[in-house]
Parts: sequence; structure tokens; C-alpha cells
Amino acid sequence: MAAAGAAGTVARTSSAWAAVSELVWATWDSNGHPEYVVDFEKQTGTKIKLSYLSSEDAQFAALKTGSAADWDMINPSLNGSWRYIKAGLLKELDLSKIPNASLMYDVFKTTKKAQNEAGKTFAIPYLWGLNPIIYRTDKFDKEPDYNTLFDAKYSGQLAMRDYALESIAIAGLVAGVPRDKVFTMDAKELGEAKKLLVAQKPHLRTYWQTIGDLTNLFATGEVTCAFSWRVPYDELKGKLPVGMAKPKAGVMGWCDCFAMPANLPAEKAEIAYKFVNYLLGPEYSTQVARVGHYATTSSVIRNKLTKEEQATIFIDDMDVMKNFMWPVAPDNYSDWLKIWNEVKAS
Repeated sequence: MAAAGAAGTVARTSSAWAAVSELVWATWDSNGHPEYVVDFEKQTGTKIKLSYLSSEDAQFAALKTGSAADWDMINPSLNGSWRYIKAGLLKELDLSKIPNASLMYDVFKTTKKAQNEAGKTFAIPYLWGLNPIIYRTDKFDKEPDYNTLFDAKYSGQLAMRDYALESIAIAGLVAGVPRDKVFTMDAKELGEAKKLLVAQKPHLRTYWQTIGDLTNLFATGEVTCAFSWRVPYDELKGKLPVGMAKPKAGVMGWCDCFAMPANLPAEKAEIAYKFVNYLLGPEYSTQVARVGHYATTSSVIRNKLTKEEQATIFIDDMDVMKNFMWPVAPDNYSDWLKIWNEVKAS
């Protein structure tokens, strides 16, 4: 049972953290709309400056090389957090400063993926969902699957995300690798996946980096089928005939985490704790559910949503998460990145 008042709004308890005029949040453009954080800004007097990410690999590289010195809060994936933790890039988190963490669904509250080997926590899961195939229903006779993304019949109309982990895994599924082994492929299986991706490249309109760019490509008719986030579906339904396919081979689930860079100054860390508590609270949860159609890891507003609203963000039946494929960056991920760079250079 959550502690009483855990979900409440942010209170001004310290002039020290209130004096922090701005925090830079590196996140995805779908997670960090300005309207999602305006309540926090009003409550604290601290401006949230949004710095949108192009890929998780780029985020990790920027932190590791020190080229992201202005970031105060970052957005590692749950299944990729181990890379940041192992590299010493994240600050250990004090859960006593995040009371709304007590409201998280058990599957996220008990995960070890955001901890180091000693059981210390370095990231907080805050947002999750699935990555489907988005397609123009007037251009396809049947619902597409992963094989469709490699079909020369649709050459010039297809798009893939510029992200090694998911793209190589999808190629592995198309090559026949079982879903429970696709993130631990051996050298031979990776070689087969690479062949498929090299053959696929001439048929792609683009490798997309931001979801806004992909949405625009759908809107202009330049792309009719893509491995995607759900954003183009929500943005364009009612305007264009669009569908959202969940491939039987396995739907890619995702979970984003909040974390702080290891060298974040103490005064900024204090207000950053207030911010992650906000992300797990009612204001952000309501905005991101009703506007962005995503679910937070917190149960704080679940019972306040209609059944239709719950179904839209996949929390009407929490067993749905058992059917997801959760992408996991393997120990040999450097090999995956090498393959991905070779595919794009081919």
C-alpha cells in the first residue's frame, strides 16, 4: 500500500533547490512535450529545458565521451541501463526522495535491471509501451508483418528506425531466429541478419531518427509502412487511413527510465528528485496518457481512466506485458553496432 499523499503535487521545501532556474532533460520528443512539464515548472519555479534524443546509442556515446555536459537528467532504456551503470555514468539514486516510486506496478518496482550487482538503484522506470508497425491501410491488402519491411514489392515506401538493437533483432526474426534467442544471436545468426539488412537497404525510403520526421513522411505519402512508435497512428488517424499492426512474431515492448549523470551537482540533484517524483505522479501520468497515449509505470491514475482510455495505453489488462519482447542490449553489443554501421554504409 502506497504511503498517504505520495502522489501529491511537488511542494517547495527548500529554497536551495527552488533556486535552480533550469534543468536540461535529455529525452524523446514523444515523452517530453512542453505541456507535459508545465505543471512542474509552475510548482517549483524551475524551467525544464528539453533536449531531444536521436538514438539511445548516441545518448550513451555522448555521456561516455563527455559531449553532453549540459544534460542534468537523462533517459536510458530499462533493458539498456546496465551499459550506463557498468560504465559509471549514472548517479546512485536515493529512493526515499521519490515517494511516488511506491505507486509503481510491481513488474517495474521489483526489476533488477536498473540496479548494479550490489543492488543499488541507478535508474527509475517511468514510461512504457509497445513499438508496432504503422501502415497505410489503403495501400495493403492485409496487415503487414516484419517480412513486409523487407519486401521489394514496396520498395521506396518502407522505413526502419536508425537503431541497431531493434533493427538487427527484427532481421533475426525474419531469418528464423526464435524470439527467445533473438537478442543473444551468435556470429552466424548475426551474419544472416546482416545479409537481410543489406538487401533491405535499397528498398527503404529512410532510416528514421525522430518520430516527428517519420510522422511527416507518412503524412506526405512518402512512407506507407514502417517499424515505428505509435505516434504516427495517433497523429494521423482520422486524417489518413492508417493502421497499427502488432506482429505475431513478437511485439517490441519498451520502457524508458529516468536517471541522473554521475557528476550532477547536489543542488541540481535535489530538484531532479522532485522531477522524477513528478513523472510518477498524477499530472504527468494524466497528460501522457490522454495526449500521448502512453502509460507511466505508476498506477496513480489507472482507476481514474475509462476502460477505453485504459485499453488505449494497454493497462486494461496488465498481462499484455507478458507477450512483449523486451529488447535487451547483449554483452557483445559492440558487434551489433559494427554490423549496423556496415549495413548503413553498404
